[in-house]
Amino acid sequence: MKQGSISIVGAGPGDPELITVKALRRIQTADVILYDRLVNEELLAYGRKEALRIYCGKAPGQHSMPQEGIERLMIKHASAGSHVVRLKGGDPFVFGRGGEEALASAAAGIPYEVIPGITSAIGAAASAGIPLTHRGLAASFAIVTGSRCHDHAAPVRWDALAHSVDTLVIYMGVSHLGGIREQLLKHGKDAATPVALIENGTTARERTVTGTLGNIDKLATAMKISNPALIIIGEAVKVREQLLALENAARSQIG
Repeated sequence: MKQGSISIVGAGPGDPELITVKALRRIQTADVILYDRLVNEELLAYGRKEALRIYCGKAPGQHSMPQEGIERLMIKHASAGSHVVRLKGGDPFVFGRGGEEALASAAAGIPYEVIPGITSAIGAAASAGIPLTHRGLAASFAIVTGSRCHDHAAPVRWDALAHSVDTLVIYMGVSHLGGIREQLLKHGKDAATPVALIENGTTARERTVTGTLGNIDKLATAMKISNPALIIIGEAVKVREQLLALENAARSQIG
């Protein structure tokens, strides 16, 4: 029997063209593809016709398959000699539980590899015209998950994040936006700090709403922003407005 293997692959932030060449090659040779909710299904078409495709996505409060079940399935198919591609949205090691899957593979003695992908902090921000670092505005950024807002065992250190980095990027935080805003203001973040919400970043359904820390929760409610969405907080958000102004000026001159 041939040796099975597992490739833990990042599919990128939504636009199928942002997948890496190496990741695409693994999809093309896979025997089994276990894919997540935020993976663009166009990528599945690159797989072999006979490859087994298994959906194992997770939505907030709705898991089609528990994490332990996903890991057992990976190992089961790889142990039977299959090349398994575990296809994950964004990057496997950025809030993707790729580390857990790598540990499970190693513990089972299954050869594995991790192929990085463009995480949404990078991809969605770039698509919306927001540099995470920008000379004179931002020299550092941090990525945090908003889903830990009510995790008392490992709470988010909003007191530290409020002043330790220039750009703050928050995944899975839209449903907790009011609480995040409250915590940052409580710990001294200026209410005038620019904020952007990027919904469905890098896709045809991308929508960006900008405001300030003082009013972003009301804007999110008014605009009915929903997941998947990214929150970006910091002065670098201003670059988007500058770009839009320059583009509008250029169009008016052409017209």
